[in-house]
Amino acid sequence: MGGVRYKVAEAARLAGVSASTLRLWETQGLVVPERSPTGHRQYTEVDLARLKRISWFRVERGLNPAAIREALEAEGAGDDDAPAAGESGIDNQVGRKLRSLRHAVGRTLEQVAGEVGIAASVLSTLERTSQGVSVAVLHNIAEYFGSTVSSLSGEEEADARAVVRAGEWRSWPKTTPGVTVQLLADGRNQMDCHRFVLEPGASSEGAYRHEGEEFVYVLSGRVEFILDSDQFYDLSAGDSLYFESKRRHAWTNRHDGETVLLWINTPPTF
Repeated sequence: MGGVRYKVAEAARLAGVSASTLRLWETQGLVVPERSPTGHRQYTEVDLARLKRISWFRVERGLNPAAIREALEAEGAGDDDAPAAGESGIDNQVGRKLRSLRHAVGRTLEQVAGEVGIAASVLSTLERTSQGVSVAVLHNIAEYFGSTVSSLSGEEEADARAVVRAGEWRSWPKTTPGVTVQLLADGRNQMDCHRFVLEPGASSEGAYRHEGEEFVYVLSGRVEFILDSDQFYDLSAGDSLYFESKRRHAWTNRHDGETVLLWINTPPTF
């Protein structure tokens, strides 16, 4: 993403508050700065505008953190409801939904990340860009908030089409590197019907589980599934696999090219 980035001290000076106040507001979930590759906080122009609004609500209206969050969300200020510079709302909808869910339960980045088992910087990047996590991690985060990956990806919001023509598949936001998920059936259904396209080496990067049952059919390529950590299935084009979703499952593309899967979950719990 482009645009100017400010360090803590500079952002604090421009916002008219102390650096310690910025850190406090972050722990309260009022502002979520980006992180540099080395983990340092970086504030955008959007963040600065939000900081000034937070300061005004605190000083002029005497609101507490929870009330400030509600006020910002009500007026659509800051970056909770708007994509960061260079991002479209569609591409960043997963991150925006996650941030909204986190604010709704009054949890900080550090609290959620710690309970899910990831770094706060990873969760911050996900909220801002909808990118950078594995399928397994994204599933665990969705489960933490009582949601599903399909719901976070906007699948239930799509206008239902009785017929989906070849090549006209809607896709989830590109959350996980090397994994493209395309919708074979739109709308709120009793089955999640997906076309997974896995680039060479793409994997779930960990095991996950949920309620329901799953059917996987390999359209092309080769994929390895691991169930319950000790059952290995090497599947090639034409092979299929059916299993209960509550079994821990992980997968990896073992083909030197793309692997394409027909993947159905029922009920829609993924």
